[in-house]
Amino acid sequence: MASPNIYTDLNFKTQPVSSGTISDSSSACPKKTTIHKSNPGFPTLLFTSLMFFLLLAVLSSVALNNEVWSCCPKDWKPFSSHCYFISTNSASWNKSEEKCSSMGAHLMVIHSREEQDFITKILRRDAAYFIGLSDPGHRQWQWVDQTPYNKSTTFWHPGEPSSDREQCVILTHPYSKWGWNDIPCSDKQKSVCQMKKIYL
Repeated sequence: MASPNIYTDLNFKTQPVSSGTISDSSSACPKKTTIHKSNPGFPTLLFTSLMFFLLLAVLSSVALNNEVWSCCPKDWKPFSSHCYFISTNSASWNKSEEKCSSMGAHLMVIHSREEQDFITKILRRDAAYFIGLSDPGHRQWQWVDQTPYNKSTTFWHPGEPSSDREQCVILTHPYSKWGWNDIPCSDKQKSVCQMKKIYL
């Protein structure tokens, strides 16, 4: 629709064509000037585009700075910034970690008494659950997510860890409270998986 207007304006502003040719200098420059000056939609389009990108930038900034929507996958339990899944199938420590990994998670890493208290309230007392703590050798305990092992934030049962041959850790309730026990990694136990919450 705009092209015929531009063509009409060009013919009106240039000299009448008598020889059938127009020099490049008389048609090239006015065409560029005429397109911008005679098209009233250009400034409106530019302004609308700028407003759209400005609005998009503001919304993106709000979304990044105010992470108000967080969630966990179905059947996962939320606590603080993490989600937890209780596996009812028994497997070795390695198979349990593989199962967690297949869901984008890892075996549970316990950072505080509050976190352990939260999970033990929903575990069965007559079962034991692998957590993400193991010993590759020489009693050098390591968490699966590479979090440093902090001796001041451990919840071993009295007398545990008890054997160099027991290199994986379970959360269990054999006495009057929940605590940690080292067992052979090949033993089959239930487990708790952990992942970061999903922020929208």
